[in-house]
Amino acid sequence: MHDAYEANQLLKLKLQIDSIAAYDDKLLVGTSIGHLLMYSVSCRLGERKNDVQLLGYHKMFSKKPIQQMAVVPEYQLLISLSDNVISVHDITTINFSLISTIQRTKGASIFSLDIKRCQSLTGETAVTVRLCVAVKRKLQLFYWKNGTFNDLREDLCLPDIPKSLVWCEETICIGFKGEYCLLQITGEQKDLFPTGKNLKPSITRLSDDSLALGKDSQTILMDTKGTPAQKFPIKWSDVPAHIAHDDPYLLGIVNDTVEVRSVDPYLHIQSIQLQRPQLIHSVRQGKLFVSSGTQVWCLQAVSVSRQIHNLLEEKQFQLALKLANISDEPPEEKEKNIYHIQTLYAFHLFSNRKFKESMDEFVKLGTDPCEVIRLFPDLMPQLTGSQMSKTLPVKLEEEDLEDGLLALIEFLTEVRNKVRIDNKPQGKDSINNSSSSSSSKSMEQLLQIIDTTLLKCYLKTNDALVAPLLRLNHCHLAETEKNLKKYQKYCELIILYQTKGLHHKALELLKKQATIPESSLRGHEKTVQYLQHLGKDNMGLIFEFAGWVLKSHPEEGLKIFIEDEQEVEQLPRPQVLDYLLRTQKSLVIPYLEHVVTQWGDTNPLFHNALIHQYQERVQQLMQEALNKSPAKTKGDAEGNVESVDYSPSEGDKEHLTKPRAGEEPGELGLIRKKLLSFLESSTYYTPETVLVHFPYDCLYEEKAIVLGKLGRHEQVLSLYISFLQDIQQAINYCEKTYQQQSEGHDEVYVILVKMLINPPESWILGVQPVKPPKPDVDLALDLLSKNAMKMNPIKALSVLPDEVPLWKVRRFVDTSLHNVLNERRNAEVLRGLLAAEHIQVKESKLYHESQSIVMTDFNVCPVCKKRFGNQSAFARYPNGDIVHYSCQERKN
Repeated sequence: MHDAYEANQLLKLKLQIDSIAAYDDKLLVGTSIGHLLMYSVSCRLGERKNDVQLLGYHKMFSKKPIQQMAVVPEYQLLISLSDNVISVHDITTINFSLISTIQRTKGASIFSLDIKRCQSLTGETAVTVRLCVAVKRKLQLFYWKNGTFNDLREDLCLPDIPKSLVWCEETICIGFKGEYCLLQITGEQKDLFPTGKNLKPSITRLSDDSLALGKDSQTILMDTKGTPAQKFPIKWSDVPAHIAHDDPYLLGIVNDTVEVRSVDPYLHIQSIQLQRPQLIHSVRQGKLFVSSGTQVWCLQAVSVSRQIHNLLEEKQFQLALKLANISDEPPEEKEKNIYHIQTLYAFHLFSNRKFKESMDEFVKLGTDPCEVIRLFPDLMPQLTGSQMSKTLPVKLEEEDLEDGLLALIEFLTEVRNKVRIDNKPQGKDSINNSSSSSSSKSMEQLLQIIDTTLLKCYLKTNDALVAPLLRLNHCHLAETEKNLKKYQKYCELIILYQTKGLHHKALELLKKQATIPESSLRGHEKTVQYLQHLGKDNMGLIFEFAGWVLKSHPEEGLKIFIEDEQEVEQLPRPQVLDYLLRTQKSLVIPYLEHVVTQWGDTNPLFHNALIHQYQERVQQLMQEALNKSPAKTKGDAEGNVESVDYSPSEGDKEHLTKPRAGEEPGELGLIRKKLLSFLESSTYYTPETVLVHFPYDCLYEEKAIVLGKLGRHEQVLSLYISFLQDIQQAINYCEKTYQQQSEGHDEVYVILVKMLINPPESWILGVQPVKPPKPDVDLALDLLSKNAMKMNPIKALSVLPDEVPLWKVRRFVDTSLHNVLNERRNAEVLRGLLAAEHIQVKESKLYHESQSIVMTDFNVCPVCKKRFGNQSAFARYPNGDIVHYSCQERKN
């Protein structure tokens, strides 16, 4: 791979080295005869070589070999294991003066430190030191305070003697002979896995929550909960004797070699040949010490920039990124390098057909979407000059193209969502800001590129997503239109035109495609639906394109104006009515019926128009029936029909006698029935206006209803008696008028009696009846007798002929007199009751006025418990309670 470290020999002693420790630029060496040596190791300016200076040499440090050492720089402590006991020394003194010996640790075989560094709110760094010591089959836990190690808790019992020990956070990882386990300081234990054929365990601390455990020639990474942190283990050429971590590398002593391997990605980086290395210790990032029996080497990391350069040449971008993140370059330069490496890595992934991973990297980088889109030469239009990108497109085979497009879709969708969120206005201050408007414009252009590219991708991968995209799109019109036509996506093209406000082009396309059998827009339904949602602001377009639908499919076309849609209901109805009157008069009646009955419009314009349309249609149908008949017919007073010869030269217009109005066969009966019913039920048309358009020689029933609305009872009754000769209908009209208490209701029966006795010879409008009715005094007298209470007797008697015998009107007179007497008696009784009630009210008033209330200074309000003052307003309840006026609501 490349050289990550350079090895420099520091020491060559004549003593046997058993342990080493280091901090800052200090190196501590413990020997097999108990000597302790302390060196200063510094680099020469501008050189890779180190200067080594002996700072201290304590021959009487221990009588036994120094098995293990650790330094706490913050407290200037040296913790050592020698003669199977833990000692604490001060490293600031010449002879490493002894601070204390932890007597409880006699018989110790190994120890581990847990050092926590926490920064307080004041900026000071607080250091907590905890010590774990393995004494036979027990673990002793201590913490440093006030210059001594104190017991943390009671000892933890173990099933075997630990051979390796590492303390991380609240977890202690223990290596026994042949297996590993995790032990919480609370006492909970979790067995992990065996050490393999090599029974000696190996544990290396990587961070506060991760460990590296050896198993034969493999190293397994896991967290403090026992969960593997990496899918595959790190493999060495042989079983490593000792391992150290120097991010991003693991260094292991394998035979006479220090092997350097990266953790993620798993790579063999370098092999450094040394003479029988035994121990390896990491001092700080990029610096380690390696010792053999008598020698010590310094492993110094090659400069990060040089390593990154080599890694980029070998296309090891992930490892280059890790090195860039831990470099000590200035922040701006560091950020620039990281971005450059990530970009190269993303394009490398794309070139290797790892499209999903590549797009994920582009998202993290915030890469310009245009640069990513240009990787697909078919998606962007040809660019020249300054628009050309340095990024060269990758030629993809057909089987790779779909995967690439799917990954690009995911990338563009995520970028699109982010751009839309960032483009939302943040407040009123940004509305008129020129820089804000410029940014908004560039965002709009970016969204246009993204949406247009997404559309092209969807057309090639999943065209079902084209329509949802177009409903809320920023697509480039010409480019999108071109591609949709290329793939014959006419439904989607309609959506594009609609969202861009190009309604005329959409309607032209719908009209053109409606007659093509294979087209997805075949038929008129799409045009109807489109026109229904245009709204009142596009009335010109609606009238322009509704014509061909109304002509070919009138009933379906009428839905453009009567569908129960908000936009349809808000169309200006007078304009629609005028349009239908000019173009499709046959649809006027259905339209007006829907407006009046379904939408409940009370505008007299539509009610008058509907009556007029009914009337015109009835007259048209009557004329058609008259033209088909070889002879005209007329009827007598009983409704019998007799044939009459018709001669056009006579020029007289006798009305066509038919069955009763509304009972004619076919459409005539249906329309006339609707007309009669509407004239009777509607209260919003204008009778005077409607009456003007009625003909003189027909439609008498309809005319009678309109005249009745105007209160012209005499003309109505003349129609029923003289022209229709339907006495029962006249009586029904009188009864209805009397029941409704309409104007002149008390005279309507008198008018009917008068006409029965003396029928009018001609009508006021100048049209004479076909067969004038004969006087019918008997019927008039019978009507008088049955309805005596509904007419004024004086007026009724005045219209009777003088020759009528008195006995014939006796019943009427008796009934009238009886009615008058009843009314008089009722009035007298009512007057008496009112007088009695008046007397009772006066007595009640006198009684209440006689009541008195005595108020003194001793009266107390039962609500507030206060006395009544001279100016206090008060209220009295019917039960006699007196309270302050302001307290009455609280009492309630």
